[in-house]
Amino acid sequence: MSVEIIQDILVVLLSAYVVMDNLGITIFNYWAVITGMLVGFIMGDVSTGLLIGGTFQLMSLGVAGLGGASVPDYGLAALVGTFLSIRTGSGLETAVAVGLPVGLLAINFDVLVKILNNFVAHKMQRLVHEGKFKQMRLWGWAGPIMFMLKSVIIVTIIVTVGPGLVKAILRVIPEWVTNGLNIAGGMLPVLGLALLLRYMPVKKYFWAVLIGFALSAYLKVPIIGISIFGAAAAIVVYQSQLKESTMKQNGVANSLVADEGDDYDE
Repeated sequence: MSVEIIQDILVVLLSAYVVMDNLGITIFNYWAVITGMLVGFIMGDVSTGLLIGGTFQLMSLGVAGLGGASVPDYGLAALVGTFLSIRTGSGLETAVAVGLPVGLLAINFDVLVKILNNFVAHKMQRLVHEGKFKQMRLWGWAGPIMFMLKSVIIVTIIVTVGPGLVKAILRVIPEWVTNGLNIAGGMLPVLGLALLLRYMPVKKYFWAVLIGFALSAYLKVPIIGISIFGAAAAIVVYQSQLKESTMKQNGVANSLVADEGDDYDE
């Protein structure tokens, strides 16, 4: 068995595992950067996996499937994009060009699975009322398995058909198209950051934004160093607010004690 076939099998199995892991004990969080790293490890190019996974991770900032909403599957996009980029020897623009549409396509599958899960839930409810608990537990696996198949089917098609097709497409795509995709790949992470900042208390902690910008732009501090500064600032702010809250609570408690003493004296 060739190395490429083994890699194909492992990538398909990984697409199933990360979904099940995300729905269960969560050893590897279903983040794009983690998925890209794992695919890079399988394909023997971890640095490319981190680059592509990190790019899709930035795109996903500020996007969350709240209330059961279906959002683009950036973890799946990173998995497919990393696999195709390393297998075909192409760059980030190919990963974005192929991975992003796959992540958007997964929205339709996600909606379908959630609709089918409604029937599964009603089936399990009927079994509970009938006292068939063993069958109910078996039906409980239907939901996670359908979510797993949502990714496995897409990845299997990409793995078996994708690389050769992508190479053929890349040979006929004009250079201005690939350049445009590369520019778009650089802009989308900024959009993700903007969406995230929209829901964060930036006005209240604008000083932290300025410090982070100065450390990165002028002092050339790496992202890990800036994260350490940010963590230290967060601890200081938290302790300060905790102390302030404790003092207010003590003040209210002392006021209540004083009021009760006055009533007693009367």
